[in-house]
Amino acid sequence: MANYVLRIHLKSDAAFGRGDGVAGLVDQEVEHDSYGLPFLRGRTLKGLLVEEAVNILYALEQQNQAKARAYRETANQIFGQSGSSEKGAAALRVGDAHLPLNLRVALQNEVDAGRLTPEQILAALTDIRRQTAMDATGKPETHSLRSIRVILRETILTAPLEFYRPIDNLNQALGLLAACVKAFRRAGTGRNRGTGRLKASLYNESGKDVTDTLFTQFKDEVMAL
Repeated sequence: MANYVLRIHLKSDAAFGRGDGVAGLVDQEVEHDSYGLPFLRGRTLKGLLVEEAVNILYALEQQNQAKARAYRETANQIFGQSGSSEKGAAALRVGDAHLPLNLRVALQNEVDAGRLTPEQILAALTDIRRQTAMDATGKPETHSLRSIRVILRETILTAPLEFYRPIDNLNQALGLLAACVKAFRRAGTGRNRGTGRLKASLYNESGKDVTDTLFTQFKDEVMAL
């Protein structure tokens, strides 16, 4: 089946939180592996793409309900349906988004050789931001200071995308997926308050950026309604 790569280029610091903190250091820690390398889990990434698909389908429904139904069926095949049987399972498998392989291998080798520690790697690739809530008068609220670890802007992460199940209309599916990728512009904690800005792109197995090509295919079909 078809394999693609989702490339994520952070345009601002991003907090891909793992749901807990480190006592005395940060209230919210980023997701990272045993080497201190930050990443974004595939299930989280899939959820963000599904969110964009829902928004696109809603907009399409306002224009042409018949075509929206066709694309909704395609979206259900791509991402699956909650509580569905094996027959209704997702055709697309979304892997974790990691740092580029050559960088990961180089840093892992440094840790294995004892020249760096996971803590040093995590500190080099991230920073800690502090924020506090303000009351109605503009003064900081008592005990509201929080620290959040963020992945630094300009970091690039890549995630494998694999269509591992048959899909009725693969061209339509790829067009919709490209539209979701182009719409995917923010992720992580505080994404509606300035952090987590990103540019996402879709690459084929040959390493070619096919985002615009596939999106044009989607746009032309929608505009032809």
